Amino acid sequence: MDKKEKHNNDDKEIKLDNDNKTEETEDSLEDKLKNSEEKLLRSLAEIENQRRRFEKETTEALEYGGFSFAKEMLSLLDNLNRAKESVKNNEILKDNKDLNKFLEYFDILEKDLISTFEKNKIKKIDCINKKFDPNFHQAMLEIEDDSKDSGIVVQEIQPGYMLSDRLLRPSFVGISKKKSSKKD
Repeated sequence: MDKKEKHNNDDKEIKLDNDNKTEETEDSLEDKLKNSEEKLLRSLAEIENQRRRFEKETTEALEYGGFSFAKEMLSLLDNLNRAKESVKNNEILKDNKDLNKFLEYFDILEKDLISTFEKNKIKKIDCINKKFDPNFHQAMLEIEDDSKDSGIVVQEIQPGYMLSDRLLRPSFVGISKKKSSKKD
């Protein structure tokens, strides 16, 4: 007489026969194989996702790692331009015959600094006569101008810069607006 019992032990079906031998059924082996295959595929997918994340983070670190340094260097360029304007507008130095030669040195320094920026993917934002874009511009003032549409950048107060495709600093700008009539 064959006696068959089913026991659930870790989701395995076990058959007991008269000889008390245990054997796993084919269904449970197939289920086990499918579960193992699913786990393996999930693990491989997770490893691949981690590899992609690591590559992306490494690329971003190499490309944007100097972001804060680049931002600090912009203040150096700003200070150089301010110093040049200050010397150029100084009443005492205006009559000095060597002033132009001195200003040439400022220009050389500025060109070298800008060249270094460009080599490192730092580019000035071109904004004059462009539509105001809050992603790249910061409006500092409005200028009444009927010759231009409202919202056009007509003055650049401080230039903005991009590091590759990221905003390093927005351009501080003056934008046009239509003259208001006295009735308004």
